[in-house]
Amino acid sequence: MLAIFKREFKSYFQTMTGPIFIAVITAFIGLYFLIYNMITGYPYFAYPLVSAWIVLVIAVPLLTMRSFAEERKTKTDQILLTSPVSVTDIVLGKYFAMVAVFLIAVLLLCICPIIISTAGTAYFRLDYSTIFAFFVIGCMYISIGMFISSLTESQIIAAILSFVVLMVMYLWYSIINILPSDTGSTMAVLLVLIVLLCFIVYSQTKNMTMSMLIGVGCMAAMMVVYIVDPSLYQGLLRKIFGEFSIIGTLYNFMLSYIFDLQGLLRMLIITLVMLFLTGQSIQKRRWN
Repeated sequence: MLAIFKREFKSYFQTMTGPIFIAVITAFIGLYFLIYNMITGYPYFAYPLVSAWIVLVIAVPLLTMRSFAEERKTKTDQILLTSPVSVTDIVLGKYFAMVAVFLIAVLLLCICPIIISTAGTAYFRLDYSTIFAFFVIGCMYISIGMFISSLTESQIIAAILSFVVLMVMYLWYSIINILPSDTGSTMAVLLVLIVLLCFIVYSQTKNMTMSMLIGVGCMAAMMVVYIVDPSLYQGLLRKIFGEFSIIGTLYNFMLSYIFDLQGLLRMLIITLVMLFLTGQSIQKRRWN
């Protein structure tokens, strides 16, 4: 894994990908820092950091699009797939290389609260805890972009799909507010999700029996819950999807002054799931 990490990390600085990625993040957030903290005199760096969060939606696809897609296009992935290196080492080596590039940008941002302290009162605990949450979100975004890159050999397609997925996550809080809250609509949406789940299981396993059992089991559970207490479905979609609102975690740090450990663990779980799915995607190519 270490050899892959070194190879990937160097490659980001042998091209312009790494420097451009770092420059985009620092310049974008630096502009907000200049306006809110230096000119306006706002003492919290957490505020411009949260306001400029969308920069990750733009920058991360530029970093992750080449992680696997480029090697698939140039067929150099065959060297990795036939080498005595485990798929886990390949995935983690590439992932930690991208995280290391992102970490450079985050460390540069850590200077901002110190600059604020030279001009007035700084709130280091709040600012650095928000920076940490920002870093965790970036790591999760990188894992999502890497998984999408493993599904295609086109860097452009990987970048576009990653941007779309991350933009949906950015707008997630607004999206869940338009979800239906009545029982009938909620059950209809859940049925669609169950069908989608069965399709994903079948596409990965090619086992129709398993897919059907999962579908029937989920539908039976839905009917049991409806018979016991139909009111449980009211607003259920907003409650479920609201748990995946990333902006809520950042707001807990910035506005409520809460170290949202539950939100951080949720993002860590999503990251681990994306890494696992990336490994399965690569493993599938190795055997095919």
